[in-house]
Formats: sequence, C-alpha cells, structure tokens
Amino acid sequence: MNTSHQTAIAQAIAGAPAPAHPEPDEAAARGARPPRLLAICAGPAARLRGKVAGQAVDVLSGIVKPARSTLEDPVEVDFGRLGVVGDEQADLSVHGGQDKAVYVYPVEHYVAWAQRAARADVPFPGGAGSLGENLLVEGLLESDVWTGDRLEIGGIVLAVTTPRRPCYKLDLLLYEGAGRDMVLARQPGWYCAVVRPGKAAAGQPILQRAGSRAYTIGETHRRQYRLPPVAKEVE
Repeated sequence: MNTSHQTAIAQAIAGAPAPAHPEPDEAAARGARPPRLLAICAGPAARLRGKVAGQAVDVLSGIVKPARSTLEDPVEVDFGRLGVVGDEQADLSVHGGQDKAVYVYPVEHYVAWAQRAARADVPFPGGAGSLGENLLVEGLLESDVWTGDRLEIGGIVLAVTTPRRPCYKLDLLLYEGAGRDMVLARQPGWYCAVVRPGKAAAGQPILQRAGSRAYTIGETHRRQYRLPPVAKEVE
C-alpha cells in the first residue's frame, strides 16, 4: 500500500483528524468532516477457498478487489451503468446488476475489523478493498446516508439503494463469523446504482444530495435483521 493512502487509513483507525478539504453542503449541515473518496477497487472474479462450519469450500467470488485508484496514485477510473468498468461479480443476487452496481464502505469501521480479526487470531489486510468494497470512503456512515440519496463524485452520480447483506464469502475472506459480526455491529456499508456514468478518482470530495429520506441505511439494516432500535439511527 502507498504511503498517503496508508496514512489516511491509519488516521481513521487511530481516530486522528483527517487533512482539511473543501466542505460539501450535506457534511456542513451535519457539522461533520466533509466526506471524500479514499480508493476505488475492482477486480476479476477468482476462486475463494476456506472452511465454513467445518466444511471445505471452493467457490467463485468477486469479493477480492485490488485498489485501482488511491490517494498516492489517483488515476481516473471509468464507471458504467453496471459499476466500475472491469469489475466482476460471481453472484448477482448479492452484488451486481443495476441496483447493486457499486459497493461503498466507510473506512471508519476498519479499526473494529482489525480488532475482530485479532480476536479471531487472523491477519486483517487493512488496505482498501479489505471488505470487498468498490469505494472506500471517509466521512459517511450508515446513519448519515439515506436510501435514495445521490452521491456525486468527480464525473459520476450514484444513487444509494440498499445495505449489504453479507453472505458466507465474507467468512471465507476474513474469518468464520465475520458475516454475523457485520450484521450485529451494524456496519454493512451500502450499495448504489450508477445514475450518471463517467470517471472518478481517489481524493475527490463526495457531494451528498438528499433523496426521499424515508430511512437511513442504518435503520434499513436494523429493520431487515430485526435488531433493537438505536436512537441515532431512527430518523
């Protein structure tokens, strides 16, 4: 991992403040750090091997996604209606298609994943794409983002659609029980449709535009899994 990108992730894990950058209006309204894109990740589907419930598993998966644009090397990456050009998904019921074209994940959750991996006595990769995300972002959490919101990044516009519902492949990628931990910790990230294809690059600010504002991603996730209410997630 490059130095600048490594520093940004390390700052998020340590809780250190991020460098200042222009403040989009939604972030300003919250009085929060303005969100930005840390990395774009994509890759081909490949074999994923491991054990689930004690049984050996060998399955095709697109969950391993190397970084293609980072803060150190912020190359522009093309996005089409089906997501990052060149990205592959193996199971379109989980990730892929127009409604789940791009998977977004907050870097702020990485510290918790590093701690969980340590308890499971396995290494946590810690670089962009560690949770299988296409976009690693800073300054946006599930409680900040609503279904139907628009996210403008560079030349693209995304529409927030639904939280991730993790499957057993996350267990194969990290450790057994990782999918359950994602659900119970309420840290699923979210999927987006691509409303306006174009180009985006790491380091660009994320401008959030309000949609219908019925439920946040956090509240939608809570309802999907019938988790107890959390005051700040219920709008």
